[in-house]
Amino acid sequence: MKKTAGIHHITAIVGHPQENLDFYAEVLGLRFVKKTVNFDDPGTYHFYFGDDKGNPGTIITFFPWLGGKKGVIGDGQVGVTSYAVPQGALAFWEKRLTSYDINVKRSARFGETYLSFHDPHGLALELVERRSGTETNWHPNGITKDVAIKGFAGATLYSTQPDKTIQFLKDVLGLKEVGTEKTIARLTTDAAIGNVTDVKLSTNNLGESGVGTVHHIAWRADDEADQLEWRNIVKDEQIPVTSVRDRNYFTSIYFKEYGDILFEIATDSPGFLVDEPYESLGTDLKLPKQYEKDRVAFEKILLPIQNNFQGGD
Repeated sequence: MKKTAGIHHITAIVGHPQENLDFYAEVLGLRFVKKTVNFDDPGTYHFYFGDDKGNPGTIITFFPWLGGKKGVIGDGQVGVTSYAVPQGALAFWEKRLTSYDINVKRSARFGETYLSFHDPHGLALELVERRSGTETNWHPNGITKDVAIKGFAGATLYSTQPDKTIQFLKDVLGLKEVGTEKTIARLTTDAAIGNVTDVKLSTNNLGESGVGTVHHIAWRADDEADQLEWRNIVKDEQIPVTSVRDRNYFTSIYFKEYGDILFEIATDSPGFLVDEPYESLGTDLKLPKQYEKDRVAFEKILLPIQNNFQGGD
Protein backbone atom coordinates (compact mmCIF):
# COMPACT_ATOMS: atom_id res chain seq x y z
CA MET A 1 0.00 0.00 0.00
CA LYS A 2 1.28 3.48 -0.87
CA LYS A 3 1.83 5.89 1.99
CA THR A 4 2.31 9.62 1.91
CA ALA A 5 5.13 10.91 4.08
CA GLY A 6 2.74 13.47 5.56
CA ILE A 7 1.92 17.14 5.16
CA HIS A 8 3.74 19.02 2.40
CA HIS A 9 2.22 22.46 3.00
CA ILE A 10 -0.89 24.25 4.22
CA THR A 11 -2.36 27.24 2.38
CA ALA A 12 -4.59 29.87 3.99
CA ILE A 13 -6.35 33.12 3.11
CA VAL A 14 -5.33 36.22 5.08
CA GLY A 15 -5.70 40.00 5.00
CA HIS A 16 -3.08 42.73 4.63
CA PRO A 17 0.15 41.26 3.18
CA GLN A 18 2.49 43.31 5.39
CA GLU A 19 0.64 42.20 8.53
CA ASN A 20 0.91 38.61 7.36
CA LEU A 21 4.64 38.90 6.69
CA ASP A 22 5.36 40.67 9.97
CA PHE A 23 3.57 38.05 12.05
CA TYR A 24 5.07 34.93 10.50
CA ALA A 25 8.58 36.33 9.92
CA GLU A 26 8.92 38.46 13.07
CA VAL A 27 6.70 36.94 15.74
CA LEU A 28 6.93 33.26 14.76
CA GLY A 29 10.39 33.53 13.23
CA LEU A 30 9.73 31.58 10.03
CA ARG A 31 11.77 32.28 6.94
CA PHE A 32 10.04 34.15 4.12
CA VAL A 33 11.18 31.77 1.37
CA LYS A 34 9.18 32.94 -1.62
CA LYS A 35 7.32 36.04 -2.80
CA THR A 36 5.27 35.27 -5.87
CA VAL A 37 1.67 35.56 -7.12
CA ASN A 38 -1.34 33.32 -7.02
CA PHE A 39 -0.88 31.47 -10.30
CA ASP A 40 -4.67 31.24 -10.74
CA ASP A 41 -5.31 34.87 -9.71
CA PRO A 42 -2.08 36.75 -10.43
CA GLY A 43 -3.34 40.10 -9.17
CA THR A 44 -2.76 38.84 -5.63
CA TYR A 45 0.37 37.71 -3.82
CA HIS A 46 1.26 34.16 -2.84
CA PHE A 47 3.65 34.04 0.11
CA TYR A 48 5.59 31.01 1.37
CA PHE A 49 7.12 30.66 4.85
CA GLY A 50 9.06 27.71 6.25
CA ASP A 51 12.40 26.61 7.61
CA ASP A 52 15.59 28.02 6.12
CA LYS A 53 15.12 26.07 2.84
CA GLY A 54 11.35 25.72 2.79
CA ASN A 55 11.53 21.96 3.19
CA PRO A 56 8.33 19.92 2.79
CA GLY A 57 6.53 19.65 6.11
CA THR A 58 7.53 23.18 7.14
CA ILE A 59 5.76 25.31 4.53
CA ILE A 60 2.76 27.51 5.23
CA THR A 61 1.56 29.58 2.30
CA PHE A 62 -0.83 32.52 2.07
CA PHE A 63 -3.09 34.33 -0.34
CA PRO A 64 -3.19 37.86 1.18
CA TRP A 65 -6.56 39.35 0.28
CA LEU A 66 -6.70 42.99 1.34
CA GLY A 67 -10.30 43.92 2.16
CA GLY A 68 -11.41 40.33 1.64
CA LYS A 69 -14.49 38.82 3.20
CA LYS A 70 -13.96 37.39 6.66
CA GLY A 71 -14.17 33.61 6.62
CA VAL A 72 -15.68 31.25 9.17
CA ILE A 73 -13.73 28.25 10.44
CA GLY A 74 -15.94 25.16 10.25
CA ASP A 75 -16.60 21.80 8.69
CA GLY A 76 -14.99 21.12 5.33
CA GLN A 77 -11.74 22.82 6.35
CA VAL A 78 -8.49 22.44 8.21
CA GLY A 79 -9.60 23.89 11.54
CA VAL A 80 -6.25 24.24 13.33
CA THR A 81 -2.65 24.32 12.09
CA SER A 82 -0.08 23.00 14.58
CA TYR A 83 3.64 23.73 14.75
CA ALA A 84 6.37 21.69 16.44
CA VAL A 85 8.93 23.33 18.73
CA PRO A 86 11.79 21.68 20.64
CA GLN A 87 11.32 20.15 24.06
CA GLY A 88 11.20 22.80 26.78
CA ALA A 89 10.29 25.66 24.39
CA LEU A 90 6.63 26.30 25.30
CA ALA A 91 7.45 28.63 28.19
CA PHE A 92 9.51 30.80 25.85
CA TRP A 93 6.69 30.96 23.33
CA GLU A 94 4.02 31.72 25.90
CA LYS A 95 6.08 34.66 27.11
CA ARG A 96 6.92 35.81 23.58
CA LEU A 97 3.37 35.69 22.25
CA THR A 98 2.05 37.47 25.33
CA SER A 99 4.65 40.21 24.82
CA TYR A 100 3.05 40.85 21.41
CA ASP A 101 -0.40 41.10 23.08
CA ILE A 102 -1.48 37.76 21.64
CA ASN A 103 -3.94 35.80 23.75
CA VAL A 104 -2.70 32.27 24.42
CA LYS A 105 -4.37 29.26 25.98
CA ARG A 106 -2.90 25.98 27.19
CA SER A 107 -4.71 22.71 26.53
CA ALA A 108 -3.82 19.02 26.47
CA ARG A 109 -4.56 16.03 24.26
CA PHE A 110 -2.86 12.68 23.69
CA GLY A 111 -0.47 13.41 26.53
CA GLU A 112 0.86 16.62 24.99
CA THR A 113 0.47 20.26 26.02
CA TYR A 114 -0.62 22.70 23.32
CA LEU A 115 -0.34 26.47 23.24
CA SER A 116 -3.27 27.82 21.20
CA PHE A 117 -3.60 31.31 19.66
CA HIS A 118 -4.70 33.12 16.49
CA ASP A 119 -2.77 35.06 13.91
CA PRO A 120 -3.78 38.70 13.16
CA HIS A 121 -6.39 37.58 10.63
CA GLY A 122 -8.04 34.85 12.69
CA LEU A 123 -6.21 31.71 11.60
CA ALA A 124 -6.19 29.14 14.44
CA LEU A 125 -2.66 28.02 15.37
CA GLU A 126 -1.01 25.81 17.98
CA LEU A 127 2.48 25.08 19.26
CA VAL A 128 3.45 21.73 20.76
CA GLU A 129 6.78 20.33 21.94
CA ARG A 130 8.08 17.41 19.87
CA ARG A 131 11.36 15.51 19.94
CA SER A 132 11.11 14.57 16.27
CA GLY A 133 12.09 16.95 13.51
CA THR A 134 15.33 18.76 12.75
CA GLU A 135 16.07 22.06 14.46
CA THR A 136 15.90 24.88 11.94
CA ASN A 137 18.86 27.01 10.87
CA TRP A 138 16.59 30.08 10.84
CA HIS A 139 16.09 31.88 14.14
CA PRO A 140 15.68 35.67 13.91
CA ASN A 141 14.72 38.44 16.30
CA GLY A 142 15.45 36.94 19.71
CA ILE A 143 14.50 33.38 18.78
CA THR A 144 17.31 30.92 19.46
CA LYS A 145 17.82 27.57 17.78
CA ASP A 146 16.76 25.61 20.85
CA VAL A 147 13.24 27.14 20.78
CA ALA A 148 12.68 27.94 17.08
CA ILE A 149 9.77 26.37 15.21
CA LYS A 150 10.90 23.21 13.39
CA GLY A 151 7.92 22.80 11.05
CA PHE A 152 4.45 21.37 11.20
CA ALA A 153 3.43 19.20 14.10
CA GLY A 154 0.27 18.51 12.14
CA ALA A 155 -3.26 19.75 11.60
CA THR A 156 -6.78 19.20 12.90
CA LEU A 157 -9.33 18.46 10.19
CA TYR A 158 -12.96 19.54 10.54
CA SER A 159 -14.87 17.16 8.29
CA THR A 160 -18.51 17.02 7.25
CA GLN A 161 -18.17 13.21 7.44
CA PRO A 162 -15.41 12.43 9.96
CA ASP A 163 -15.65 8.64 9.64
CA LYS A 164 -15.24 8.84 5.87
CA THR A 165 -12.35 11.29 6.15
CA ILE A 166 -10.58 8.95 8.57
CA GLN A 167 -11.22 6.03 6.22
CA PHE A 168 -9.74 8.01 3.32
CA LEU A 169 -6.66 8.99 5.30
CA LYS A 170 -6.06 5.37 6.29
CA ASP A 171 -7.12 3.41 3.22
CA VAL A 172 -6.01 5.82 0.49
CA LEU A 173 -3.21 8.01 1.87
CA GLY A 174 -1.81 5.30 4.13
CA LEU A 175 -1.91 7.06 7.50
CA LYS A 176 -2.10 4.94 10.65
CA GLU A 177 -4.84 5.52 13.22
CA VAL A 178 -3.21 5.47 16.65
CA GLY A 179 -6.07 6.35 18.98
CA THR A 180 -9.08 8.42 19.95
CA GLU A 181 -9.37 10.87 22.81
CA LYS A 182 -12.70 12.54 23.58
CA THR A 183 -13.82 13.99 20.24
CA ILE A 184 -10.50 13.66 18.36
CA ALA A 185 -9.06 10.76 16.36
CA ARG A 186 -5.30 10.79 15.72
CA LEU A 187 -3.49 9.45 12.67
CA THR A 188 0.23 9.45 11.96
CA THR A 189 2.85 8.85 9.29
CA ASP A 190 6.47 7.74 9.58
CA ALA A 191 7.91 11.18 8.78
CA ALA A 192 9.78 13.25 11.37
CA ILE A 193 7.76 16.42 10.71
CA GLY A 194 4.22 17.13 9.46
CA ASN A 195 3.36 13.62 10.56
CA VAL A 196 0.31 13.95 12.86
CA THR A 197 -3.24 14.51 11.66
CA ASP A 198 -6.12 14.88 14.08
CA VAL A 199 -9.73 14.59 12.93
CA LYS A 200 -12.55 16.15 14.95
CA LEU A 201 -15.20 13.46 15.33
CA SER A 202 -18.12 15.81 15.90
CA THR A 203 -19.65 18.01 13.21
CA ASN A 204 -20.90 21.56 13.38
CA ASN A 205 -21.60 24.31 10.88
CA LEU A 206 -20.01 24.40 7.45
CA GLY A 207 -16.99 26.63 7.18
CA GLU A 208 -17.05 29.68 4.95
CA SER A 209 -13.96 30.39 2.89
CA GLY A 210 -12.39 33.80 3.45
CA VAL A 211 -9.83 35.70 5.48
CA GLY A 212 -8.67 33.69 8.48
CA THR A 213 -9.38 30.22 7.07
CA VAL A 214 -7.32 27.46 5.52
CA HIS A 215 -7.86 27.04 1.78
CA HIS A 216 -6.32 23.58 1.44
CA ILE A 217 -3.88 21.07 2.88
CA ALA A 218 -1.24 19.40 0.69
CA TRP A 219 0.22 15.92 1.15
CA ARG A 220 3.64 14.82 0.00
CA ALA A 221 4.56 12.92 -3.15
CA ASP A 222 8.18 12.06 -3.87
CA ASP A 223 8.22 13.24 -7.47
CA GLU A 224 6.01 13.55 -10.55
CA ALA A 225 5.92 9.81 -11.22
CA ASP A 226 4.81 9.17 -7.65
CA GLN A 227 2.22 11.94 -7.99
CA LEU A 228 0.71 10.33 -11.10
CA GLU A 229 0.33 7.09 -9.18
CA TRP A 230 -1.49 9.02 -6.46
CA ARG A 231 -3.72 10.61 -9.08
CA ASN A 232 -4.75 7.21 -10.38
CA ILE A 233 -5.45 5.99 -6.84
CA VAL A 234 -7.71 8.98 -6.17
CA LYS A 235 -9.51 8.45 -9.48
CA ASP A 236 -10.08 4.81 -8.53
CA GLU A 237 -12.00 6.13 -5.51
CA GLN A 238 -14.39 7.82 -7.97
CA ILE A 239 -13.28 11.22 -6.70
CA PRO A 240 -12.84 13.97 -9.33
CA VAL A 241 -9.23 15.11 -9.42
CA THR A 242 -7.53 17.85 -11.42
CA SER A 243 -4.81 17.44 -13.97
CA VAL A 244 -1.23 18.02 -12.84
CA ARG A 245 -0.52 21.72 -12.39
CA ASP A 246 2.95 23.24 -12.41
CA ARG A 247 3.57 25.52 -9.42
CA ASN A 248 7.28 26.10 -10.25
CA TYR A 249 8.46 24.78 -6.87
CA PHE A 250 6.39 21.59 -7.04
CA THR A 251 3.62 20.13 -9.16
CA SER A 252 0.12 19.68 -7.77
CA ILE A 253 -3.15 17.81 -8.09
CA TYR A 254 -6.30 18.83 -6.21
CA PHE A 255 -9.48 17.09 -5.10
CA LYS A 256 -12.09 17.18 -2.34
CA GLU A 257 -12.16 14.14 -0.09
CA TYR A 258 -15.38 12.67 1.29
CA GLY A 259 -15.60 15.22 4.12
CA ASP A 260 -15.45 18.22 1.72
CA ILE A 261 -11.90 19.26 2.67
CA LEU A 262 -9.80 20.39 -0.28
CA PHE A 263 -6.73 18.16 -0.53
CA GLU A 264 -3.66 18.64 -2.70
CA ILE A 265 -0.86 16.19 -3.42
CA ALA A 266 2.37 18.09 -4.10
CA THR A 267 5.82 16.88 -5.10
CA ASP A 268 8.82 17.32 -2.80
CA SER A 269 10.90 18.45 -5.78
CA PRO A 270 12.19 20.71 -7.22
CA GLY A 271 11.90 23.04 -4.20
CA PHE A 272 12.44 26.76 -3.66
CA LEU A 273 16.06 27.07 -4.77
CA VAL A 274 15.23 26.72 -8.47
CA ASP A 275 14.96 30.48 -9.06
CA GLU A 276 16.78 32.08 -6.09
CA PRO A 277 19.97 31.24 -4.22
CA TYR A 278 19.72 30.13 -0.60
CA GLU A 279 21.16 33.39 0.70
CA SER A 280 18.43 35.56 -0.86
CA LEU A 281 15.32 33.38 -0.73
CA GLY A 282 12.17 35.50 -0.59
CA THR A 283 13.90 38.69 -1.67
CA ASP A 284 12.58 39.30 -5.18
CA LEU A 285 9.13 38.99 -6.71
CA LYS A 286 9.21 35.72 -8.64
CA LEU A 287 6.75 35.23 -11.47
CA PRO A 288 5.98 32.11 -13.50
CA LYS A 289 7.07 32.38 -17.11
CA GLN A 290 3.54 32.98 -18.40
CA TYR A 291 3.31 36.21 -16.38
CA GLU A 292 6.85 37.51 -16.76
CA LYS A 293 5.90 39.70 -19.73
CA ASP A 294 3.45 41.56 -17.46
CA ARG A 295 5.88 42.11 -14.57
CA VAL A 296 5.63 45.92 -14.64
CA ALA A 297 1.84 45.76 -14.47
CA PHE A 298 1.88 43.29 -11.57
CA GLU A 299 4.40 45.37 -9.64
CA LYS A 300 2.02 48.34 -9.89
CA ILE A 301 -0.97 46.30 -8.68
CA LEU A 302 0.69 44.47 -5.78
CA LEU A 303 1.09 46.36 -2.51
CA PRO A 304 4.71 47.15 -1.62
CA ILE A 305 5.99 45.07 1.31
CA GLN A 306 9.15 45.10 3.39
CA ASN A 307 10.85 42.11 5.00
CA ASN A 308 13.20 43.24 7.76
CA PHE A 309 13.70 39.88 9.46
CA GLN A 310 16.80 37.83 8.81
CA GLY A 311 18.07 34.97 10.92
CA GLY A 312 20.32 32.42 9.23
CA ASP A 313 23.33 30.83 10.86
